[in-house]
Amino acid sequence: MDLTKHLKLAVPLIQAPMAGVATPALAAAVSNAGGIGSIGVGATDAVGAHEMIVELRGRTDRAFNVNLFVHGNAKADPVREAAWLEGLAPLFSSFDAVLPAKLQTIYQSFDDDPDMLAMLLETAPPVISFHFGLPSADIIAALRARDIFLMATATSVEEAKAIEAAGLDAVVAQGIEAGGHRGMFDPAATDDALPMAVLTRLLVRHAGLPIISAGGIMDGAGIAAVLDLGASAAQLGTAFVACPESAADEAYRTALKGTGGYHTVMTSLISGRPARALANRFTALAGQLDGRLPPDYPIAYDAGKALHAAARARGEHGFAAQWAGQGAPLAREMPAAQLVDVLRVELERCRAGRRPLLPAAP
Repeated sequence: MDLTKHLKLAVPLIQAPMAGVATPALAAAVSNAGGIGSIGVGATDAVGAHEMIVELRGRTDRAFNVNLFVHGNAKADPVREAAWLEGLAPLFSSFDAVLPAKLQTIYQSFDDDPDMLAMLLETAPPVISFHFGLPSADIIAALRARDIFLMATATSVEEAKAIEAAGLDAVVAQGIEAGGHRGMFDPAATDDALPMAVLTRLLVRHAGLPIISAGGIMDGAGIAAVLDLGASAAQLGTAFVACPESAADEAYRTALKGTGGYHTVMTSLISGRPARALANRFTALAGQLDGRLPPDYPIAYDAGKALHAAARARGEHGFAAQWAGQGAPLAREMPAAQLVDVLRVELERCRAGRRPLLPAAP
């Protein structure tokens, strides 16, 4: 399949969903400029997701992507959760905040959310992508019957083969460089931590589906490189965080331009699943927690969000989930449509055999 022609792309680019950061305005701007804009709805319910899709459709008549979390059910462990809260207690106290009495499972997996499925079958977004795993065969069949283009994240050849066997249309090859949550189906499994380029080549060889490369891609030269590796398109997330249409707050934007961008960290402390973030006070907590393990995702995220809220109320922004990939220092501040145009020019320059332009320093 020629992904560019099938999805009517002017540039082989998908903006990563980035739940909590990617707004309908951002996604629409990317789609209108010739890429595929995305929204992540894993952190909301069917009503919230419906509102986002309606707003997005009101801003663009082009294809867009709706991303869903398909994580396994969190296993409640009161002893582990109590120990985790005990470890965080001094921090809450330092911000004069009340420690949560109990942690909740704050996000529902798409595989267990019939209301979300019903809403998606009704609205039929052009593209749907899955992260953390795959929904049931019945759900996939129902979505395919609505002529929705389906894709899912893979961090390994085995996961890509499972995506192909499930009958999806494309694979997002997430390298270890990528910002945000690792898309591993099983977070307890050994992670080979394959870089984007190696994973792309492996999936081009072993998977029979179009490959969309993700991880550390920030400019047109990066897009050109993954196309040369055999990918059909590139997915960029961190590159769009600094755009005015994103929901990133001022502290996030400032941190993206700071030294933390050169030292991103893979951590499970914030949410309970491995995720790459800008280095900040939260990512540095491991040494203060006496070897405690965070509760399962998304139970641990309940604590992480509460700690961030307590700190922010006191003017401290170092406990935010500031997701970013290893290409963070290459981020550029400009409207999303302008960034897509810049990426297109950079890509065309590289494809014409000319030396790639260096992105301007932030």
